Amino acid sequence: MRSSGSSPTTPADPDWPEDLGRLVERVQACTVCAANLPHSPRPVLRVSPTARLLIVGQAPGRRVHETGIPWNDPSGDLLRQWLGMTREQFYDAARIAIVPTGLCYPGTAKGGDLPPRPECAPLWHPQLIQAMPQVRLTLLIGAYAQAYYLGRRRGRTLADTVHAWHDFPPDLFPLPHPSPRNRLWLKRNPWFETEVLPALRERVGAALAPGDNDGAAP
Repeated sequence: MRSSGSSPTTPADPDWPEDLGRLVERVQACTVCAANLPHSPRPVLRVSPTARLLIVGQAPGRRVHETGIPWNDPSGDLLRQWLGMTREQFYDAARIAIVPTGLCYPGTAKGGDLPPRPECAPLWHPQLIQAMPQVRLTLLIGAYAQAYYLGRRRGRTLADTVHAWHDFPPDLFPLPHPSPRNRLWLKRNPWFETEVLPALRERVGAALAPGDNDGAAP
């Protein structure tokens, strides 16, 4: 992967199944929506055949596009705070996979980043998920990830969806986007911090626990 520093997402990793290496090479060479991007395509993702937790966000922002490191921005800082993780823990790709809804930086419009390109998720997510059979929990961060994975099961608003986290399958957990632009949302919904975050950390801890006892520690 074209990112700074070493990363276990490199297709040449000798511990990877050959099929996953070839798949990641195809993802990184993708140009399907190149004509609609402000820069040359630069898919940003981290995958591993041993990942237990999958984080699905929206799309890389400008800083992430420049560094090639997912969630390498203030949104990532808050997300790690929500999860109770250090940067080192968060970027352990052997345990945590990161595949945004749109893999490339979509550019900006008045008021913020553009939505993820709609081609990415249907094209690549099913193949990538199939190649990561040990994933126990998928975090759906933001409305675009929830729309793709939950469809009609999501609530009328993002708050409705997140508040009903316990009504979804135990391997899916919806979250708001931790963007600084969402500070007002967090202030208006104090139940998120008091009710949802403790449950989130418990689910994540179970997903990352050793053993294969349905995500629970042995």
